[in-house]
Amino acid sequence: MNVLESPRMRPRDVIRTGGSGLRARPLRVFLSALGIAIGIAAMLGVVGISASSREDLNRQLAALGTNLLTVAPGQTLFGADAHLPAEAEGMIGQIGPVTSVTATGRTPAKVYRNEHIPESESGSISVLAARLDLPADVNATLTTGVWLNEATHRYPAVVLGAKAADRLGVVQAGPDQRVRLGGQWFTVVGVLAHVPLAPELDTAALVGWPVADERLDFDGYPTTIYARAGEPSVTAVRDVLAATANPRAPNEVEVSRPSDVLAAKQATDATLNALLLGLGGVALLVGGVGVANTMVISVLERRAEIGLRRSLGATRGQIRLQFLAESLLLSAIGGVGGVALGILVTAAYASLQGWPATVPAWAMAGGVLATLVIGGVAGFYPAVRAARMSPTEALAAP
Repeated sequence: MNVLESPRMRPRDVIRTGGSGLRARPLRVFLSALGIAIGIAAMLGVVGISASSREDLNRQLAALGTNLLTVAPGQTLFGADAHLPAEAEGMIGQIGPVTSVTATGRTPAKVYRNEHIPESESGSISVLAARLDLPADVNATLTTGVWLNEATHRYPAVVLGAKAADRLGVVQAGPDQRVRLGGQWFTVVGVLAHVPLAPELDTAALVGWPVADERLDFDGYPTTIYARAGEPSVTAVRDVLAATANPRAPNEVEVSRPSDVLAAKQATDATLNALLLGLGGVALLVGGVGVANTMVISVLERRAEIGLRRSLGATRGQIRLQFLAESLLLSAIGGVGGVALGILVTAAYASLQGWPATVPAWAMAGGVLATLVIGGVAGFYPAVRAARMSPTEALAAP
């Protein structure tokens, strides 16, 4: 029995009939599906790249640790710069959940590559006195050379931050690499890599606490204290740090959590992501219009076929179902292609950035579902129009 003569079309018959209509116009189908695919790929790419970036941040924070807290001097009630007590570091170390504490202190010295550099061209590099356990607390690593030790921190030896070394033109640490600090020659014994949790160290020249006191007019006051606490107690420790560091004036102490800054930086990408999702939505809408256009033209071109099917016994519902199936199949092809393209774009970009490629399952499922909804909406009017044609009207059409 002919499919259209049966009182009800089976699902596989609907798919087969809809697919035959698409196969008759491959180029038009390809272009319409491409419009849908571009929209879905754009939206999925935005979601996937954002998720990959977030996953990379989470991986970094897991490696760096989210339990680092920093303490720095703020301002007095009269707006003057405050300073932390010299005993602040030791008092913070007495807090029970604090597992480690270290500090740096700003000196008035400036650093130059040689004695011929004008005094005003210091490169905005700060000279900091540093404790020996600083790298361990802030997860700092060296690209070349070594960190200060019990011997070198008492002598004119310096470790440069990543940006400081670049500005001074120092590529390799060694006994022949020297810079001038406070009018004296210091040997560059090491160069730090970028420090995500303490970016202020990137533009610093770090010397030992004793040599800073003896040669660089260091006043002995810490300007930044880094403290690590047990993960469950980070919030509780943060609440008491100001009063512990400066019991007489806790209002003159600033406490921060560097990992929060990294997370906030990631959150600022939400605005851009929303913009890109909007553009993806526009592309998806254009693709939907393409599907609607294809289906309307298909109805006009196939009036004779519609009339023949009606004359052979096909009902209005079967004709409507046939064209709606074509629209849904066309959109599904574009949706699946768009999801595949979006995954490829996300994987390629994540690979270039060194991120773990992550595409949420809900985004992939939502992409295909969105195309089916668009296909249903775009194909509804053409399907209804085809179903309304009487056999005599359709067969009489030129």
